[in-house]
Amino acid sequence: MSGSSRPSPGRRPVGEHEVKGLAFRDEGGDEDAGAAPTPSPVAAGRRVGWRKLTFLPLVLIAVLLATWLWFRQADLDALSRNALGNGQVTKALWQHVQLTVISTFFVLIIAIPLGILLTRTAFRKATPFAMAFANMGQATPAIGLLALLVIWLGIGRRAALIGIIIYAVLPVLSNTIAGLKANDPTLLEAARGIGMSPLGVLTRVELPLAVPLILAGVRTALVLNVGTATLATFGGGGGLGVLITTGITSQRMPVLVLGSVLTVALALLVDWLASLAELLLRPRGLEVGT
Repeated sequence: MSGSSRPSPGRRPVGEHEVKGLAFRDEGGDEDAGAAPTPSPVAAGRRVGWRKLTFLPLVLIAVLLATWLWFRQADLDALSRNALGNGQVTKALWQHVQLTVISTFFVLIIAIPLGILLTRTAFRKATPFAMAFANMGQATPAIGLLALLVIWLGIGRRAALIGIIIYAVLPVLSNTIAGLKANDPTLLEAARGIGMSPLGVLTRVELPLAVPLILAGVRTALVLNVGTATLATFGGGGGLGVLITTGITSQRMPVLVLGSVLTVALALLVDWLASLAELLLRPRGLEVGT
C-alpha cells in the first residue's frame, strides 16, 4: 500500500539491522542516535578541590601561630635563648629541607630506573635479590644504619644522606616494579602490534599506566625522609634533630617543642604537596572510573 509507513527496502531505521533474514532493533537506537556522550563526573569536575587546597595549610598555619604565641609568653632561660637564637632555628630548618630534597632526588634516580630494569625480561631473575637488599636497608634500624655509616665514612652530611637514601629506596622501588607488572599484557601486545618500539611501549604505555603507583611510593619516601632526617644530627648532618636532641639532653621543653612541631609541620606539608602532585601528574585517562 502506498500509505504504509513501512520503510523502503533499501533503507532501515537507525538502530535496526538484519541477521539471517530476521530484523532486529538495538535498544534505544532512535533516541540515542544523535545524543552526545555523557561526560564522566570525574572528568568533568575539577581535579583538585578547594578543600584539598586549603584545609591542611590552614591547619598548619594555626598550629604554627599557636606555637609562636606560646613562645612569646614562655619564660626562656639563657640556654634556651642560645639554642633558639642567632638564626639557629632557620639554619636547622634549612638543613632539614636540604637533607630531604637531596636524598629524595637520589632515591628517584636510583629506584625508578632500577625498577624499570628489573621488569625487563633479561633482568627479572635479579628482582628477588634487589628486593631483598632493599628490604634489608629498611629493616635495619635507622640509627644503627647511620652509626655504621659514620664508622665507615666519618662524621658529616655524606653519611647521613647515604643512610636516608638506603632507608627510603624500598617504597619507590617496590611500587615501580608493582606498577609496571600490573599493566594489562593485552595493552602492551596491542602497542607492539601497531609498530611501537620497546622504548616507545615503555615511555608511552607502561610508565603512564604505572604513574599512580610510582607516585604513591615517592610520597611515602618523602615522608620517610623527613622523619629519618631528624637522626642526621647523630652523624653531624644537622637538621631539626639538633633542636630535638638539645631539648632532650638539656631538659629545655621550649626547644624540644619547637623542634618537634617544626618536624611534624614539615612532614605534613611535604605529604600535602606530594598528594597534590599525585593528583596533577596522574594521566587524565586514568581518572575515569576512579
